[in-house]
Amino acid sequence: MRQFLILAAMATVVAAPARAETAVDIREWKVPYENSRPRDPFAHEAGSVWFVGQRTGYLAHLNAETGDIHKVDLKEGSGPHNLIVGSDGIVWYAGNRTALIGRYDPETKEIEEIAMPDPAARDPHTLIFDEGEENIWFTLQGANMMGRLNIASRKADLIASQTERSRPYGIKLAPDGSIWVALFGTAKLGHIDPATMELTEIDLPRDGARPRRLEVLGDGTVWYVDYAGGMLGKYDPVSKKFEEWQMPQGEGARPYGMASDGAGRLWMVATGVSPNVFMGFDPETEEFFGKTDIPSGGGTIRHMHYHAPSGAVWFGTDTNYVGRAIVEPKAAE
Repeated sequence: MRQFLILAAMATVVAAPARAETAVDIREWKVPYENSRPRDPFAHEAGSVWFVGQRTGYLAHLNAETGDIHKVDLKEGSGPHNLIVGSDGIVWYAGNRTALIGRYDPETKEIEEIAMPDPAARDPHTLIFDEGEENIWFTLQGANMMGRLNIASRKADLIASQTERSRPYGIKLAPDGSIWVALFGTAKLGHIDPATMELTEIDLPRDGARPRRLEVLGDGTVWYVDYAGGMLGKYDPVSKKFEEWQMPQGEGARPYGMASDGAGRLWMVATGVSPNVFMGFDPETEEFFGKTDIPSGGGTIRHMHYHAPSGAVWFGTDTNYVGRAIVEPKAAE
């Protein structure tokens, strides 16, 4: 069965053409804090975007209409890795070097730090809300764990990976409320049942694959980027089948940041080329499209966030910019 899946994936790679190119509208804002690695922007509103400075330890807010950027310094050594913003405007961030999840209230300017319950859970990595924003699910890459923080009680529950050094990385919520995780240190995906906290690990069709980010579409299919092999992959939890497509840049594409839009299309960035290339993939036609160079070069684009009301995908760059790609022009402002 495993051999069949590999052969099927290879056949799909050969049959994945790229349609005629139409560039995507990309705009970038230079961050005034030098070499700070601005990353993981999250659009609370079309013109209101929060991001972290991983290297120099801050939260920051971008007013996309005026270009103004306001910084909130965190304690030294925080190494914030990722943030999300609730519907109430509260900012939650991963204290990657301080073993905590932080809460920042833009109204009161107060910061609350929620420590991990186990010293081994040293590096919260990527955060997501569940459907009702009752819990925050998160990965801990170096600790080889995944977790759930109850927002009301501040209680965190941890799940250990079943595979050593599996490096839990990207994490996404499925339509049925379950959680999917890219296990970057392995050729596996993880699936968590939120009712039981049971983790199931699923082997990818190639041993050398290294899934880094992933998306779950409305039909429940799981899509992932293989950083090591330059592939875009699909897993159907119902049929248990895989399909894979080679990216236009080949094995060295190094796909990293990933998002999906309101039309169910996938967006990803090839970081193994300079400049980085932002591009889409249409699951219906099985074609790559919209290949667009990142104006600043990108360096490496590590994570992306889709803001549905404005039809925009937001990203941060190692070249010290925050960027916006309009992927659904109907909503461009």
